[in-house]
Amino acid sequence: MAETLLSIGLEVAALHVLGIVAACHAIMNTRTSQGAVAWAVALVSAPYLTLIPYLFLGRSRFAGYVDEHRFNQARAQVRSDADLNRSDVIAGLRRDASAVPELRRFLALDQLVGRRFLAGNEVRLLKDGTATFEAIFRAIDEARHYVLVQFFIVRDDALGQELQRRLLARAAEGVKVYFLYDGIGSHALARRYVETLRAGGVQIHAFAIRRVSNRFQLNFRNHRKIVVVDGQTAFVGGHNVGIEYLGDNPRLSPWRDTHIRLCGPIVAQVQRAFAEDWYWVTESMPALRTPVSAPGDMSCLALHSGPADLQETGSLIIVQAIHAAQRRIWLTSPYFVPDSAVQSALRLAVLRGVDVRVLLPCRPDHFMVYQASLLNTYDAVRAGVKVYRYQPGFQHQKVILIDEDAAAVGSANLDNRSFRLNFELTVLTVSPAFAADVEAMLLADFAQSIEVDRGEWGSIPLLQRVVMHVVRLFAPVL
Repeated sequence: MAETLLSIGLEVAALHVLGIVAACHAIMNTRTSQGAVAWAVALVSAPYLTLIPYLFLGRSRFAGYVDEHRFNQARAQVRSDADLNRSDVIAGLRRDASAVPELRRFLALDQLVGRRFLAGNEVRLLKDGTATFEAIFRAIDEARHYVLVQFFIVRDDALGQELQRRLLARAAEGVKVYFLYDGIGSHALARRYVETLRAGGVQIHAFAIRRVSNRFQLNFRNHRKIVVVDGQTAFVGGHNVGIEYLGDNPRLSPWRDTHIRLCGPIVAQVQRAFAEDWYWVTESMPALRTPVSAPGDMSCLALHSGPADLQETGSLIIVQAIHAAQRRIWLTSPYFVPDSAVQSALRLAVLRGVDVRVLLPCRPDHFMVYQASLLNTYDAVRAGVKVYRYQPGFQHQKVILIDEDAAAVGSANLDNRSFRLNFELTVLTVSPAFAADVEAMLLADFAQSIEVDRGEWGSIPLLQRVVMHVVRLFAPVL
């Protein structure tokens, strides 16, 4: 008995020593002070409950991708710049944000992502799943050289099978097809779906955490949604591949989402983001082509972010967008768990007299995130932010409208996961015509929404308030 107690005591002591070591690691490596304090206290006081979760959830920097990301970014930059310089059509169309008045207020974004605005683009809104996938399938059917496909969620349902059929048809015609899906977001994807594509000549891989150096980094996701055809047309936005995105999930239907179709020089920046992810997975570069035409007059910048960035790129993008607004900033997201920097930026915008609106869903798809979103909603409303709940169905679009001349559409939500833990891609377009289209779309959405009243908080039961405050403790990983 004495030996057994001694053994148990030594094991407990060893766990506490490991907890202290892990707490030191958290203090030195966690990006936010709140997260560092939370992990350190939990690891020291209850290591037997928190050591294993810390292995999977504690890291905020995607190890391994960082060095390869830098190397590949430099390599892709050389290739992209060489192609751009060889193109008579695109040469001279790159915009310096410091030299063009309407772009000057976005100078920080230009510097943050290390890319410049590109002029000569055409951007078209795709306002629902049907319009989005009809346009994507039409472009895939017209592919002659290659197709790049990347989604967070891919399902083996009617929509996924239709995508599969079209990709197999193009591969059979000699078109190169590169397909990335997130290994965690698409965890339920049937093996036969992947094997059928691979057998048909499609190069398909999961963006998965399988290397020895980062096998515990399951907290990171590749949340990007990208389709590029022949380097001439690109699609970016909020849709994944599943019938719920067409409105076929009764609990969340109708599904409200937004995608965009891009043509022009900006396609080069979008496919560069895909190439960096492809290199991480395969250690090879896809053979890419450069856009050969400038079909429009819109200036665009691809805003890529992720846990491999040296700075808090995701959060800084939103903060800068809010600071750039002089008259209005309208934001849509399925989740509203912003960090303190974004919360402060929204409050300051209200104090500057900016029309600040946030459009959220009225129905939850994830309980914990919804409860945390509720608490942040009431905090924002008390600060003067106008928050609306979309009534017809689930609101999943990620759109930002800035003043009368700028709008952004992409994959990033207004939460810490998109700010720091996910690889995301958003395209900012500076164009009064495109901003007007986005305004009309959002006004229609607001017309089907109910504004959150300041007095609503008083009617929330005490138990639900406790739940919301407890859930908010997990905001760094929601």
